[in-house]
Amino acid sequence: GHPSAPSHTNTFMYTRPHKHKHIHTHTPIHARTADGPIRGVVAISSGSGETRGYVGSPMLGDIGIQEAIGKGSIQVVKNHPDWPNPYNGITAIRHGDIDRDIGIYLAESEQRSCALAAATSINGILCTACGGYLIEQLPGAEEDTLRKVEANLARLVAMDGSDRIPTNLLLVGTTPYQIAETVLDGLDMQPLQQIRPTFKCGCSEERLVRALCLLPAEEVEDLIEKEEKIEARCEFCGTVYRMGPDEMREKYDAMLSQGGDVSKDSEFEEMLDNGIGGVDGSDKGGDGGDKA
Repeated sequence: GHPSAPSHTNTFMYTRPHKHKHIHTHTPIHARTADGPIRGVVAISSGSGETRGYVGSPMLGDIGIQEAIGKGSIQVVKNHPDWPNPYNGITAIRHGDIDRDIGIYLAESEQRSCALAAATSINGILCTACGGYLIEQLPGAEEDTLRKVEANLARLVAMDGSDRIPTNLLLVGTTPYQIAETVLDGLDMQPLQQIRPTFKCGCSEERLVRALCLLPAEEVEDLIEKEEKIEARCEFCGTVYRMGPDEMREKYDAMLSQGGDVSKDSEFEEMLDNGIGGVDGSDKGGDGGDKA
């Protein structure tokens, strides 16, 4: 199911000091491959603010994030309509928290000098606030500008007054715009774009059938013949799709009759490249469920 909604709605802010002219929006995919009990974390967002994600084991109870994640790697896949190929990067998980590990990734894999913070505030099972910021030093930045930003960041940390910056600020109603104003105070900040993130999952019954088409034909035939019903659960939104063998046969044959290789579909190339989606043939029907 969905995690509890935060009490404050956050916004993606893209800003720049007056001298900076360009900013690029892309689609990042962050995946932690970890050996801890959470069994990995996947988060996907688009340039328009559409987001979705999941963890391998969501029902861990009262356990710290570092213990839950354990050791492993953080992988980032970014794509853009103007790029010929996606960008892929990977670094080791050093700390088990978002901001420090993403900071290490940016420094080591993309050679980007950034200051960032990210945190959540939890009350029981309710996420009461979550958010963060990322400030990147661009080529040609002047020393006076860097010193000003450092001083502004120190002031922001003092304003928050906690070790989970910026959750205290968010809890008292501080907006992402106001956080950006504090960080770039005295630098003639010019907002370029504000985006309200929204959850959006693209799962559908058609995608389930198309995922089945990626399996060997004999495995699909065995599934249709032996199971009374076929179930698949979306990892992102929890929607469960159910079909009887006759319905699955009809839709499977119709998909195949359209011709072409489904595995060459751009949507499925993206899913496979990033190690997500598809159907897990080890859980068929019954009490289990295939993963779409």
